Amino acid sequence: MPGPIKARFARLAAATLVLATVSAGPAFADQGFRNWISGFEKTAVANGISRRVYERVFDGVSEPDPDVIQKARFQPEFRDNIWDYLDNRVNEESVAEGRRMLVQYKSWLDRIEQRFGVDRHILLAIWSMESNYGRILERQDVMKSVPRALATLAYLDPKRAKFARQQLLAALKIVQDGHVTPEGLTGSWAGAMGHTQFIPTSYQAYAVDMDGNGHPDIWRSVPDALATAANLLRKNGWQSGKTWGYEVVAPAGSARMERAAKTLSQWQSLGFKRVSNRPFPTPSDRANLLMPAGASGPAFLMTKNFFVIKRYNNADKYALAVGHLADRIAGYGAFAQPWPRGYVPLSMEERYEVQQRLTQHGFYDGKIDGKIGEGSKTAITAYQRRAGMEEDGNASKALLELLRRQ
Repeated sequence: MPGPIKARFARLAAATLVLATVSAGPAFADQGFRNWISGFEKTAVANGISRRVYERVFDGVSEPDPDVIQKARFQPEFRDNIWDYLDNRVNEESVAEGRRMLVQYKSWLDRIEQRFGVDRHILLAIWSMESNYGRILERQDVMKSVPRALATLAYLDPKRAKFARQQLLAALKIVQDGHVTPEGLTGSWAGAMGHTQFIPTSYQAYAVDMDGNGHPDIWRSVPDALATAANLLRKNGWQSGKTWGYEVVAPAGSARMERAAKTLSQWQSLGFKRVSNRPFPTPSDRANLLMPAGASGPAFLMTKNFFVIKRYNNADKYALAVGHLADRIAGYGAFAQPWPRGYVPLSMEERYEVQQRLTQHGFYDGKIDGKIGEGSKTAITAYQRRAGMEEDGNASKALLELLRRQ
């Protein structure tokens, strides 16, 4: 076995052993991880981080976080069906809360929109997508020590090691600059931080002190977090006063043109028209055709702002969810063309009921939140197997009706 490949396999085997050890029994210090932290201090000091700050940040950190590696393996943007992804993010609850935030933060949104030119509904949708309007920040089971999470990725994840080291240096610099305490430096498994989930280098590039207290505090200041998101979008080419895209009626055979770019007037000449039957306001704008569920699902013409949203998260599902949620918060309706699910979907309230009934039947022990994720789908599949139903894992009307009868 060639040397580099052998080394890679040894590294992966070591990672598996470390995770198995960390996950089983009482916690104890992992010497290899401690050696990594000790060794990385030289790199940090060489990049301008004081030893005092480094030691404060890593005080008490002695073992990797096994949950970080587990989450790195599962990213819903690339695994969920488009309709499952949207159902969990664009629903009655997220829309209603967005409208409440629209009123609560009106004065700040006025100022942010005037300064950066980014639509307020887009900013609220991003806030919802990234942290459920800040609620995630209150969950100790979700929030992680950013230094520990990034050190875990650098130590155990060869694919993300370079990224993690770069982000860790930036996180240390943010602490050293006095913008956040080591204890307050919390975030996601990948080091994304605050209400609008910025990785450390993006924080350094885009952070805004909107409330004027001397520190861009995306962890505790909603105005700072929303302004930081607006700054990112503006600096990446956001076009003020324009939409992210249009749902359209596509002529037969359009799927072969998916992702092609033409002006809106050219698309119109090919038979594409808005579902509202209204004309395109700026026919000279270029747009790309997107048909995320193929010819039998909704079709969209995506303008430049859609791709600017993707600078936040480079996934079509994410950008579509942000754009659609923003429209719903602004008062527009659901998509005109339904998704080709193959089953009748449930309302948010009914999805809560499915989880509650699965719990009562002993199939589900997760959070009752109306979001049908991996845990819920596993429980549904197990219940369907026992009931003799097709094992598709879908939260359907048929499933709920059966649960209600039993």
